[in-house]
Amino acid sequence: MKSLPIFLDLKGRTALLVGGGAMALPKARLLRAAGAELRIVAQEPDPEFRSWAAEQRTALAERPFRENDLEGVRIVIAAGPDDLCRAVAEAATARQIPVNVVDRPELSSFLMPAIVDRDDVVVAISTHGSAPVLARRLRRTLESQLPARLGPLAAFARRYRRALAAAVTDPTARRRFWEAFFDGPIARDLLSGDDARAGARMLTEINAPGWREAPRGRVALVGAGPGDPELLTLKALRLLQDAEVVVYDKLVGPEILDYARRDAERIYVGKAPGRHSHGQAEIAEILLREARAGKRVVRLKGGDPFVFGRGGEELEALLRQGVEVELVPGITAATGCAAVAGIPLTHRDHASAVTFVSGQGKDGPPDLDWAALATRRHTLAVYMGVASSARLSRELIAHGRDPRTPVAVIERGSLPEERKVFGTLRGLGALIADEKIEAPALIVIGEVVRLAAEAPRDLAGDLALAAAE
Repeated sequence: MKSLPIFLDLKGRTALLVGGGAMALPKARLLRAAGAELRIVAQEPDPEFRSWAAEQRTALAERPFRENDLEGVRIVIAAGPDDLCRAVAEAATARQIPVNVVDRPELSSFLMPAIVDRDDVVVAISTHGSAPVLARRLRRTLESQLPARLGPLAAFARRYRRALAAAVTDPTARRRFWEAFFDGPIARDLLSGDDARAGARMLTEINAPGWREAPRGRVALVGAGPGDPELLTLKALRLLQDAEVVVYDKLVGPEILDYARRDAERIYVGKAPGRHSHGQAEIAEILLREARAGKRVVRLKGGDPFVFGRGGEELEALLRQGVEVELVPGITAATGCAAVAGIPLTHRDHASAVTFVSGQGKDGPPDLDWAALATRRHTLAVYMGVASSARLSRELIAHGRDPRTPVAVIERGSLPEERKVFGTLRGLGALIADEKIEAPALIVIGEVVRLAAEAPRDLAGDLALAAAE
């Protein structure tokens, strides 16, 4: 964020507009709409400015700008020739008065956004001066999507704030009341214009005894997908924006956390082989503690919680203690990373089965059925296999898998820094070492790797021949 968006109360405050051309008129209208006492200095004012002055609705001085025009001014907007705008900006800055120069962000101490106005609800859009046309296009999109009666809805809520505060003293319960209000039938009545019905329902709802009870906590086990925030499910996004506490692991990046409520508490419980910031039992205790405190908790896990994410252990611990749990699957690392690499995990000509394998067991190397994994027409998607890649290669070859079987290693799949390297099963360990691959990385083993567009020619081969062998 390059600048802090704020809303300035200008009611009864003096705003100075310097300039009288076509660029100044929309700014003047905006300042008047905000309730400012408008003062205009322009040598050639727009005719509309003169009509405002004649009606004594605006102070108009038809002359050049003078520094004493800044006396008693709250903000300044300048629109006109470059030398005039520069002089206004320098004088306002010297007096520490916020100044905006139209289409000159480098001379401005604040920027004017594109605005969607719904009375009590105002949406401001800024591109930090880099693309005003884009900001206007975004405003147009929002104008078409936001209900026309958003302002009356917000005003209605304002009228009942004190009554609710008196009836429901717990702040968490109050916040949840308002969340239910804006998602529920009362808001729908207001948006459709039925204010009387909304008022009757509101009084009933405020006096409902359930809001006086201590808030109940719950935990949502949410899959965050392989890393790209656009691969979050809609349900995951909604729960993140409602959560009061977010408990997240190492594979959840800041881009995904940015979707959480800004006031949500964030608790990091990342783990890596041999370096656990929190043990599994401690993570379960954190979830239990926050839920018992009446919080809405999102346990955010990379990929899918139930695919090598130990979500099953956390679910079991929470249910055993009577905590309400919601499960939200995510796109698995295997399906997500393979897809962005252009590798189908199954294919009628090359693989009739796929197995997800962990390269890391609970207490060391996993105990796997190597003979079953080494069969032809079988894709292996290996999680946490970077450190054990040499053993993986050795065991599969020893149990009958062709050493020439193609492999792909996808590091940080779906993220901007993603890397994909290709090789054969025989050279898997050396490939990872030579390319300095680091976790998180997914290893895909099988003939389907030949289908990746980026696979080297010597791996692509003749697919029809490979299928016939």
